[in-house]
Amino acid sequence: MGPTARLSRVVSDAGARMAGWPWWLQVAVAFVVARLVSACIFMAAAVQQGTNPWFAPAPDYWNFITIWDGRWYQEAVDDGYPTVLPIDQNGVVKENAWAFYPLFPFLARGLSAVTGLGTLPALTAIAMVAGLAAALVIHQLFREVAGRRTAMWGVIFVSTFPVSPILQVPYAESLNLLLLAASLLLVVRRHYLAAIPVVFLMALSRPAGVPFAAMVGLLFLWQLWQRFGPARNVQGISGGNQPLSTRSLLSLGALVGATCIAALAWPAIAWAATGDPAAYTRTETAWRGHDLVPFKPWFDTGRMLFGPVLGVLAPFVFTALFVLVMISRPVRALGTELRLWCACYMGYLLVFLHPQTSTFRMLLPLFPLALATAMLSRSKAYRGTVVVMFILLQIVWVVWLWAWAPLPGGGDYPP
Repeated sequence: MGPTARLSRVVSDAGARMAGWPWWLQVAVAFVVARLVSACIFMAAAVQQGTNPWFAPAPDYWNFITIWDGRWYQEAVDDGYPTVLPIDQNGVVKENAWAFYPLFPFLARGLSAVTGLGTLPALTAIAMVAGLAAALVIHQLFREVAGRRTAMWGVIFVSTFPVSPILQVPYAESLNLLLLAASLLLVVRRHYLAAIPVVFLMALSRPAGVPFAAMVGLLFLWQLWQRFGPARNVQGISGGNQPLSTRSLLSLGALVGATCIAALAWPAIAWAATGDPAAYTRTETAWRGHDLVPFKPWFDTGRMLFGPVLGVLAPFVFTALFVLVMISRPVRALGTELRLWCACYMGYLLVFLHPQTSTFRMLLPLFPLALATAMLSRSKAYRGTVVVMFILLQIVWVVWLWAWAPLPGGGDYPP
């Protein structure tokens, strides 16, 4: 028996033994193994890390994972948020901590106060625990629309996604993923009032409040149509669920209103603290170097990458491809709520995002599409190949974007 056959046999035997474990233990083991693989990738890249803005070359693992935005979150914990926006000589707002939402640093400050941990270790600990908790909640969300085995593969795909190493570094992505998955689970189960506090926390972890408000708003309109429209006796696209009762409709309406408030909470707090009503947006655009103009950055990036003609067409081609994905059979099987979330989040990115290398990381909230990917085929060879390709792309992401190497004009592409 060759080495490949032996490895396949070992993996198959391990999978057979895990099948009898409780679901939460299966998810935890899969997630931890995925993070160990990512840790090995980080450590291999750290050995090759040269001169950089943060520490000496060839840092250890724990230093290597704390770079980039982790240092901004550290500043938010240690120094708080500025009451006066930093301005350059041209009157343009400079990069500052207001771009980084407060829940993650607030929790780290509390953990540091209780345990005595340093800021970066506290941030890292919260990120890792939140990532594991997110995997558990995602499994339960996926079980709402898929069988046990397929849901498990969906979790494995999320855990090994090319940007999944972000779930073990001091970034807010893992905390946001946990709160987003919990919010979606409550919405799918129609526990709308219970979702309100979770959505508030989610909207204070990363800028996901606006697309979530759009999602629940459209869901509310859809349910009104289901209840009162001419097609009220036709089964809905979410698997034939019965229209909402009046009480549930009112609860969903309350969630819509609360989510709109939550989406505006952080910009309002920045306004109150600095006296500048545009403090948050001016800070966000500091990384862009120009004001926010909806849609325009996609065309600018398209022209930069593909030229003056194809570059103008590129955003339309991208949008058309995404629409084809959204109407595909596996994605339709996700149900109304998850499809609406993916559509609204991608719409939010198309309107407001400045596409760049950080865009890959910002696609993580589209995690329900991992379940659709698992639904595409039940073949073990297919699913195993997806995992292998994801891990190989993790290597590309860490080496290309996480490891710092100076560009000819200075700086580096952010992860």
